[in-house]
Amino acid sequence: MKKKLPFYLIATVVVVLMLIALNHLWTNWDAARELSNALAEKDAAGAPMDDGGTLEYREFPVIGSRVLVWMIAELHLMFAAFVLAVPMFAVIIEFIGYYTGDKRYDDLAYEFTKLLSTSFSFTATLGAMLTFALIILYPRLMGYLVNIFSWTFLPYVLLFFAEAGFLYSYYYGWGKFSPKVHLALGIGLNIVGTGIMFIANAWLTFMNSPAGVTETGALISTWDAINNFTWMPINIHRLIANVAFGGSIAAAYGAFKFLGAKTDEERAHYDWMGYIGNFIAIIAFLPLPFAGYWLGKEIYAYSQTLGIVMMGGTFSWLFIIQAVLIGNLFLGANYYLWVSMERIEGAERYRKAIKWLLASITICFIVWATPHSLVASIEEARKMGGAHHPILGVLGVMSAKNTAVNVLILTTYLSFLLYRRGNKEATHPRASLLKNIQFGIFSVVTIFVIVLGVAGYFVDATTRIGFSVPQVLSVLFAMISIAAIDVFLFRNAKSKGEIKWGQIKARAQYALFFLAITFTWLMGLMGYVRAGLRQHYHVYGIMEDTSAHAFTPTLGFAAGVVSVTVLIFFALIAIVFWLSSLSTKKKWEPKDASDDVYGLAEEARS
Repeated sequence: MKKKLPFYLIATVVVVLMLIALNHLWTNWDAARELSNALAEKDAAGAPMDDGGTLEYREFPVIGSRVLVWMIAELHLMFAAFVLAVPMFAVIIEFIGYYTGDKRYDDLAYEFTKLLSTSFSFTATLGAMLTFALIILYPRLMGYLVNIFSWTFLPYVLLFFAEAGFLYSYYYGWGKFSPKVHLALGIGLNIVGTGIMFIANAWLTFMNSPAGVTETGALISTWDAINNFTWMPINIHRLIANVAFGGSIAAAYGAFKFLGAKTDEERAHYDWMGYIGNFIAIIAFLPLPFAGYWLGKEIYAYSQTLGIVMMGGTFSWLFIIQAVLIGNLFLGANYYLWVSMERIEGAERYRKAIKWLLASITICFIVWATPHSLVASIEEARKMGGAHHPILGVLGVMSAKNTAVNVLILTTYLSFLLYRRGNKEATHPRASLLKNIQFGIFSVVTIFVIVLGVAGYFVDATTRIGFSVPQVLSVLFAMISIAAIDVFLFRNAKSKGEIKWGQIKARAQYALFFLAITFTWLMGLMGYVRAGLRQHYHVYGIMEDTSAHAFTPTLGFAAGVVSVTVLIFFALIAIVFWLSSLSTKKKWEPKDASDDVYGLAEEARS
């Protein structure tokens, strides 16, 4: 009972503090609304910013307020994404173990969940740091946002408290609850975590595409402010991206443990863990560009100015960096699958196809990373006849890039199919027919995607943009239909050998590290794009940023800030990995008989 007292004491103190804060918020609701509406009216009238003591902003020494908030927010987002994603696939893996009776899956789900305890603490700590930094450094902005979203704070706090309860019950209750109750706890954890993300996304998307307010910023409808143009696209995009990101970090943990393993059994377990984590990351990564298209479309729909700045203006070159990073992700994911096939008996028959897959990935990578306009000197521009290269400029438009990314997705999917079939031989009576159907679907969809891409050069802009929809739908149709046929084709397949888990080269583990770092860096850079679209606004078109740093930083500066943040994140993740390895209690034993004081005493008596 004494061991449980501190937890209940801390929980009671936290609840009391929450109730005090909520009571203060409720009693000051009218005053906060009046102050925020008065500030909005002053902005509209061009009145000075003196509002009776409310500061516009405070400056943080050395690095500045914006960089400090930027880095803390990015670290908080990275850990929050990890904490949200891991329970999703941990519950699915646990359910597979429960359904099949295979204890390996239950052990694997527990291994993933071990990473959450420390990560959740880091997430909460960074969230508190972010809140205090914003209140202290940008008090007027926070006062305005409190007026708009006050009604979301109580559900957010309650959901966060519920998430802590579900998380620790799920983790510490492993093996102590019945499987059904434990799975229910995991499902509850995922529902609550998703709800927290949806609420927080409303705050940040409102700053990009404000709704539910007047032209001066006065509140009309809290729900409209939440359900703004980019809220749901961001929800879906982040949900998918979080799973891909979380899977890559979990795979990196498997690689970390594999490289330090002492026995064949440990190497086999962590090799399998790394594969499962990477599988989850790639499965989530494949539909991610489609969610990105939807988000981009909604940004254009809300404001063509934002869309032009994003894709054709200030941030256009950052999307070239994005293309390089995503191309590296596709290349790294395929490379891991190709190296992994070496541990599968019977997979050698597919090795001759790797060079063609590599050629397809390379060509698509080159097309996707080709910019439409080039940074050139006056002399070079004159020789080219303008900013566009006479040949390469054709590859820089979206028709080519959309086609390239869809073919990249199909190629990666084909690599996974070959890996899955490595040690299997179909015994279905109509195996040849089913394989021909699969080949036909894959070929027709690939040709269809390329034809639409070429046709995009000969139609108007609206039609060209519309071509991306059938391209996406056809690729999704190909992946789903081929996977469905594969299930029937290899249901009672004959084994050509076993998968020798643990017998894999170390470079495959380094590929998992590479994928995790690239995912994290990409997430940081694209987060900068979303926030930077506002330019010199806190809330786009409504509240200006009048601080000394109200300018769009250079790509080099932004890349530096993101890179330092990524390094800090992985330093903290290394601590998470280390602490999770200490969570398994080992029975204490003396190093040798001479260290056993009881043994020495017994010898003395005799």
